[in-house]
Amino acid sequence: MAERLRRAPLGARLLVASLVLVIVLLPLAGVGLSYNFRQSATASFDSRLESLLNALLAGMQVDNVGQHLQLNRSLGDARFDRVYSGWYWQVTDGGDLTLTSRSLWDQRLPIPDHRSGINVFEVDGPRNDDLRMIERDLRLPGQNAAIHVALAGSTTELNHEVERFERLLILSLASFGVLLLAGLALQMRWGLAPLRRMSANLRAVEEGEIERLDTQLPVELKELALAMNGVLERDRRLIERGRAAAGNLAHALKTPVSVLKTLSERFPEAQRQPINTELIRIDDAVRHHLARASAAGGVAFSGRVSIGDAIAPVVQGLARLAERRGIQFDADIDPKAAARIDPQDIQELTGNLLENALRWASGRVLFRVSRVPQGVRLRIEDDGPGMTRAQSESALARGVRLDARGSGPGPGGSGGSGLGLAIVEDLMVLYGGTLRLERAALGGLAADVWLPASPVSAQAGEAAGQPPVSD
Repeated sequence: MAERLRRAPLGARLLVASLVLVIVLLPLAGVGLSYNFRQSATASFDSRLESLLNALLAGMQVDNVGQHLQLNRSLGDARFDRVYSGWYWQVTDGGDLTLTSRSLWDQRLPIPDHRSGINVFEVDGPRNDDLRMIERDLRLPGQNAAIHVALAGSTTELNHEVERFERLLILSLASFGVLLLAGLALQMRWGLAPLRRMSANLRAVEEGEIERLDTQLPVELKELALAMNGVLERDRRLIERGRAAAGNLAHALKTPVSVLKTLSERFPEAQRQPINTELIRIDDAVRHHLARASAAGGVAFSGRVSIGDAIAPVVQGLARLAERRGIQFDADIDPKAAARIDPQDIQELTGNLLENALRWASGRVLFRVSRVPQGVRLRIEDDGPGMTRAQSESALARGVRLDARGSGPGPGGSGGSGLGLAIVEDLMVLYGGTLRLERAALGGLAADVWLPASPVSAQAGEAAGQPPVSD
C-alpha cells in the first residue's frame, strides 16, 4: 500500500491531500460553529429568563393583613397560566408563604442549596421536562426573612433551534466541501496541465515523433525543457559522431584487409590457409561491430515505421532467390504492423533470418508478420533439419561466442560464422525485443521474434512481468 502511494500520480496525491484536509477541517469548523451558536442561543435564553424574573420581582408583595404573598401584575405570558406548559415561577420563604404560577398546578420547583446572587442551572421539572431555571433570594420591605424567587422555562425550543441550526450547518458544510473539492480539482487540473503537456512531449520524443520538447511552458518548466533539449541535441551529435567514426574505421580497415588477402595468395597453401582464416575473422568482427554501432544510433532517434514497407525490398529479393533454388516461399505480412525501429535494422534482422531459413530449407519457408499486444511479431519457419532443444538453448545462451555457433544447423548467418544471429540478438537487446528458436510446424527451425511498438511499451511489459505473446 505504501509503495502504491509513493508511485501515485501527482494530481492524485494533491487531490487526496485536499480531501483529507476537507474531511478534517470542515468537521472541526462545524463543531466550533455549533458550539458557539449553542452558547449564544443559551445566553439569549438566559437573558429572557432574567427579564421575566425581574418582572416577577417587580410585581411581588406581601399582604400585611393575611401575610400572604401576592403578585399584583401579570407577566404578560399566557404560558404561565396553562398547566404544565413548561414555563413556571415560584416564590417561597421556606415556610408557609408560598406562591406559584398556575402552570405548576400541584408541583413545585426544586429549591437548590443556598447561593448568593442570581444563579442559572438545569433542573428536572414536572413530567421530567428539561428546564433551565433562574433563581435568587430577595428581602421584601417589612419582612425579616428573605424569600426565594425562581423562574424556569423549558429548553425544548432552545434545543430545537440548535438542532435546526446544526442540520443547516451540516448541509451547508457538506455542500461547501463538495464545491471546494470540485474547485480544487479544476485548479489542480489547470495547474498541472503544463506538466501533462511536457509528459506528452517526452513520450513523443521517445516514440521518435518529434525531436525537441515544446518550450511554450511556464517559466519554472521552460528552463527544464530548454535544458532537456540541450541534452537531446548533445546526445544526437555524439551518436552521429560515433556512428560516423565506426563507419570510417570499418571502411579504413577494408582496404588493408583486401590487400592482405591479395598478398596471401603469394604464400604456399599451408601458410595461406591460416592467414585467410584470421583475415575472415577480422572482416567478420568489423562488420559485426559496424552493425552494432549503426543499430545503437538508430534506436535513439528512430521513428515508428511500417514493417511491411521497410522490409519489402528484402522480401522481394529473397523471394526471387527462393524461386531460383526451387523453394516455396510464403509471406503473410500485416500491412498495419508498425514499430519504432530503424528501417535498415529491420531489414538487417529480417534478411539474416530469412537467408538462414532459405539456406537450410528443403522445400518450403513460411514468413509471417502480425500485430500482437504492445508490439509486432515476426515468425520464420522452414522444413530443414532444425535444431534440438539443447542446440537452441546453447545458441541463445549468454556468454557464448557468437562466431562459434555456426558449426551445426541453425541460424548461423553469413557463411556459418554466427554473425547473422549475433546481429539479430544485438538488435533485440537494443530495441527491447526477444528472439526464440524452437521446432517449427513444418519440421525444421522456427525463429520467433517479438519487437515492442516502442522501447516504452517494452519497459512497461517488463515492469508488469508480461512475457511476449506466443502461439
